[in-house]
Amino acid sequence: MDIPVRAASDDEVSFFHDHGWVRLPGLVDGETVALLRERAARHLRQREREHRTLVDQAFGQSRDVADSDEAFRALTLSPAMGRNAARLLRGVEAVRVQVTNLLVKEPGEHAATEFHQDFPWMPMDRSAMLTVWLALADVPADMGSLRFYDGSHRYGILGRSFTRAGDDQLSQHPWLKELEVSPPLDLAAGDATVHHALTVHGAPANQRDRPRLSFTVTYFDADALYTGTPYKQTDELGLEVNKPFEHPRFPCLRP
Repeated sequence: MDIPVRAASDDEVSFFHDHGWVRLPGLVDGETVALLRERAARHLRQREREHRTLVDQAFGQSRDVADSDEAFRALTLSPAMGRNAARLLRGVEAVRVQVTNLLVKEPGEHAATEFHQDFPWMPMDRSAMLTVWLALADVPADMGSLRFYDGSHRYGILGRSFTRAGDDQLSQHPWLKELEVSPPLDLAAGDATVHHALTVHGAPANQRDRPRLSFTVTYFDADALYTGTPYKQTDELGLEVNKPFEHPRFPCLRP
């Protein structure tokens, strides 16, 4: 299955380097997104709905969807997606897939997503990592599209969030409010935002009467080495410390 994905422009790549995030309008065409949306709805109907963690309170998810769905796998492994990720991550020659996910933010069920960084949990020895957040249906800003603190990726690892109440990045680091926050974004189906794993980001609650639906895929530098940091995704894979992530779980895309 071929999933058409457009190339990021030079201006978009430059914006990402400066700000730590970028909007990519029309990353995937409308017909393809309609197919993905139908598949996503089926997967999410089967998701576990228990709110056991602070993350569960912010959104529902169906992790590793590309492992079981050929369309999402084709999108994830698209050469164009790999080229975009490698260009956005400065100095990276190739990328690996870290995780794929379907996310849903239900009105009335899920609260705001607190501001956080993605990287502090990760068992990689470098932070060259990003997430593509693709709108599978129109996502007006008041439905909970992501917001980003401009340039926050330049300040390194700021600590973990979602471990206890009140540990979001703004509570831990009030100085972040000195940075500009990205404007509210109205996304059409097929638009995407991309953010660096060190960029502080979050999302308001969904104020509409229908679910916010998105697909995410995270890519990281293919040369990254495994640190051995405990992490559920990697603990039982037999990876060697200080060796690359040479495992089928982390397919490599070389532009």
